[in-house]
Amino acid sequence: MTLLPYAIDFALVCFGAAILMNLWLVTRGPGMLDRVLALDTMAINVIALITLWGIRTASAISFEAALLFAMTGFVGTVAYAKFVLRGDVIE
Repeated sequence: MTLLPYAIDFALVCFGAAILMNLWLVTRGPGMLDRVLALDTMAINVIALITLWGIRTASAISFEAALLFAMTGFVGTVAYAKFVLRGDVIE
């Protein structure tokens, strides 16, 4: 009997709780930069959830989905931070 499925389930619950806490910080955050940081952290937690789900289901497509989500999350975070700092995204 292996403990890996239990560890993956525990990690899924922990990352799900972290996403809920980040969502609360995005909606009720004290400042705009805190909200940007919470969005970036939430994207990282979603990537971890997708990766853990891929390990649990032994699906290779989940890792490609995590990579695509990582790229779009990075671009979204940069664009949002640029909007907060300068007021526009396109120069």
